[in-house]
Amino acid sequence: MGSDKGLLKLQANTWAQTSVDKFMELQIPVVLSVNKNQYSEYATVFSSQQLVVDNESLQLNGPLRGLLSAHMQYTQEDFVVLACDMPLLETVLIKELLSLYHQHNENDAFIFTNDGEPEPLCGIYKSTALTHILQLYNSGQLARHSMKFMLEHISTRTIALPAEKKSSFRNFNAHAELNGL
Repeated sequence: MGSDKGLLKLQANTWAQTSVDKFMELQIPVVLSVNKNQYSEYATVFSSQQLVVDNESLQLNGPLRGLLSAHMQYTQEDFVVLACDMPLLETVLIKELLSLYHQHNENDAFIFTNDGEPEPLCGIYKSTALTHILQLYNSGQLARHSMKFMLEHISTRTIALPAEKKSSFRNFNAHAELNGL
């Protein structure tokens, strides 16, 4: 994209603020995962208490590093995760995941699938599952460091994304894709 997607604007808000607003509407406490290079810019928009900087001890990149860094700071908390580059996601879909989470205590993660493929960047992850993943990582047993690979190591409950909701999961990776927003 050439710039930090979380700081791009959709109408009056940044994409990160758009995500935060969805959680606030549902009365879910929010922390934002940022890397050390993003911190100073995000600290001008969000309080420092809302920001979790990637843990330097984790030799990972991408969303898994952010999620595990947040888990290391809030070890007892389950996390509702939403990537900031999905600004069109409808709050009703988060509500569906929350319902599943409350109904199926035996599972570790709750995500949507899109045409059979997991959508791990909108999901709920239990602290016990994240502790397990962190143990696998620390013992060198986490062969790949992706969210999708992580899902193979925990009990995951999925919901097939209805066709009419697929646009909610559209993520944007190039400026040309932003036309029409």
